[in-house]
Amino acid sequence: MDAYSGYNQIFMHPPDSEHTAFITDKGLYCYNVMPFGLKNAGATYQRLVNKIFAGYIGNIMEVYVDDMLVKSRTAEDHLQNLSIMFGILKEYRMRLNPKKCAFGVSSGKFLGFMISQRGIEANPEKIKAIIDMERPKTTKDIQSLTGRVAALTRFISKATDKCVPFFKALKGGKRDITWTAECDNAFQALKNYMSKAPLLSKPLPGEILYLYLSVSGTAVSSVLIRKPEKAELPIFYVSKALQSAELRYPPLEQLALALVVSARRLRPYFQAHGIKVLTNQPLRQVLQKPEISGRLIKWAIELWEFDIQFVPRPAEKGQAVADFISELTPATVQPTSEAITETILPGQPGTERLDTSTPVWGLHVDGSANQQGCGAGLVLTTPDGQKIEYAFRFDFRTSNNEAEYEALLAGLRLAKSMNTKQIRIHSDSQLIVNQVTADFAAKDASMYAYLSTAHQLLRSFQAYEIKQIPRGENSHADALARLASAINDKVGRKVPVKILAQPSTVTSEACAVRYEDTWMSPIYLYLTNGTLPEDKAQAQKLRYRSARYTVINDVLYKRGYTTPYLKCLTAEQGEYILREIHSGVCGDHSGSRSLAYKAFRQGYFWPTMHQDANSLVKRCDKCQRFGNIPHIPAEPLTPIVSPWPFAQWGLDLIGPMPQGKGQQAIRFGTLQTILHPFENQLVFCITSPSPVERSGRSNKQNSEETAETAAGQGKGSLAGKASRSTVGHSDVLPNIHWRNPFLPGFWIGSGGTSGNR
Repeated sequence: MDAYSGYNQIFMHPPDSEHTAFITDKGLYCYNVMPFGLKNAGATYQRLVNKIFAGYIGNIMEVYVDDMLVKSRTAEDHLQNLSIMFGILKEYRMRLNPKKCAFGVSSGKFLGFMISQRGIEANPEKIKAIIDMERPKTTKDIQSLTGRVAALTRFISKATDKCVPFFKALKGGKRDITWTAECDNAFQALKNYMSKAPLLSKPLPGEILYLYLSVSGTAVSSVLIRKPEKAELPIFYVSKALQSAELRYPPLEQLALALVVSARRLRPYFQAHGIKVLTNQPLRQVLQKPEISGRLIKWAIELWEFDIQFVPRPAEKGQAVADFISELTPATVQPTSEAITETILPGQPGTERLDTSTPVWGLHVDGSANQQGCGAGLVLTTPDGQKIEYAFRFDFRTSNNEAEYEALLAGLRLAKSMNTKQIRIHSDSQLIVNQVTADFAAKDASMYAYLSTAHQLLRSFQAYEIKQIPRGENSHADALARLASAINDKVGRKVPVKILAQPSTVTSEACAVRYEDTWMSPIYLYLTNGTLPEDKAQAQKLRYRSARYTVINDVLYKRGYTTPYLKCLTAEQGEYILREIHSGVCGDHSGSRSLAYKAFRQGYFWPTMHQDANSLVKRCDKCQRFGNIPHIPAEPLTPIVSPWPFAQWGLDLIGPMPQGKGQQAIRFGTLQTILHPFENQLVFCITSPSPVERSGRSNKQNSEETAETAAGQGKGSLAGKASRSTVGHSDVLPNIHWRNPFLPGFWIGSGGTSGNR
């Protein structure tokens, strides 16, 4: 709703009415009611409406000068609220402009924004003005564009960064501008962003709000959000361009500036709500120790009136904070002038007191810079008293303080590689020790860079302690530091000297490496993150398989029953290992089976190591050229048991057995072997005490006669013996059993009868 001639509904104070007098052709006149144009007219009218609707503003009404808004959650409440509002207007005889009033709507325009149950949306007309705008051609066009963006800046994330190309085009003050490709890309990106402008949310009374900060090379930005039910809803976007002096602020001061700018722009929110600043930078320590900078003192005093807490940043999930993932861009990491000491957050790893019940390592460091050269020395002492000595020579010029920092960084890297958990550091440099403990400020850019690197390394230890010692107690490290340029008598043995090509603060260039999934990927992901395939069968199989593996220092190892941990390799890495063992410097071109076991004994494993070893040996040119030629037949030999029929005989005696017919008590069996061992078999019973004489075949074993002759003689001899026996033929013949299933018509029995049995 809009008041009709709102200013004119306030009467002028009679003594002040004369000051509004004006001359006309008909005489001198003055205003009896408050006219437009008075300096305090707007404030006076605002005080009027605040007094009239004092009990309802913020509950069922919102009033800004002559614009009034009645809000309700239900239709019934809305009618009741309108009745209250109309009663107040009638009481004070205020009038409304019906052409500018709307009743019973779910959304409406208020103060240039669209208000609805969903939240606060940008004015569609203003968005359409930017989207339909043609490419700027003159300075005035760019100014018009930036003005339209400024009207919607609370809806635009990092609005200043998005308009930087336009500001560059305005430099010079020329009428005609140079529209570059960068400007065109920024213009199109701005249109795309405004086509899906975010919806702003309204905070609830007493709700905790969260603030994200971001610093780029040209601006500081922030976003105020609320988190209902783990969602991230934006409330207000803030952005400010850095001026010439602000561009030279250290990174942490620029981050503090972003907080101050946000507090000034969002003062009503900061006064009505508790604010949690989500940052991973030591911003709280900087503002609690502002004595190192005058402007920090002023900012700290300004922020003390608000309820501000500093908490670490969580993993960003919402689209509203997608542009605030990085607090400090790479361009702002290295300061160009004075810097702020970055202190370590209390409670983080590396800040606890040393636990004497666990092993504590000792580190003595010292640096040296003179006309002969620059170097550093360190002595790392293990918990059992063993000393590790190192000397470093620099291929670059440094100051003495920079050399001290290089020695400290080298010692920390060495201790980290030894899996040190707790360390006690000794240095004779007062500056280095006090800067690390935040007692001194790092004003120089180089010192700040070294200090930041040192703090980053110190965070990798569970606890540490650093203190200054006299130079006399640090003579060993001092001697090592001077070893690179001069011989010292205190060093009684050879100490390795390492050459540093560049300062430790210089970032080495690294190429991006693309890794593809290998056989280790599912196992590694399950052991580290608990990731399982969607298929239940595959997931169960992976669980069983992963029980034989473990991860140590981000490296996958295979457990063994009687072997140490085996380092798991990919097929490409395994190919290299096999090639080095097989044909390397000490390679002996061993066979595939031996090659695979050699790789296994060296502590490596991959599933296809035997197949890969066999393939490698087959592809080896020297093995194929000079390998031994096998003379063994391709198929196994077939042994010949007997050279001719009846060449071998088997003899066996079984007995004594129960007496049978004719007092027979001994069983005599013979096995005659021909090409097939069981073709001919003779089994019969005798009563004579001499089975050899009975059989009559003792002289026939080495006979070269044919099978038929040997068989005939044997049968005839048996028949003759049987006829001379005291026992009758009728008693002997039933006990004689000849069998030859492969010679049909062979003689069986004693009557010359032929048959198959």
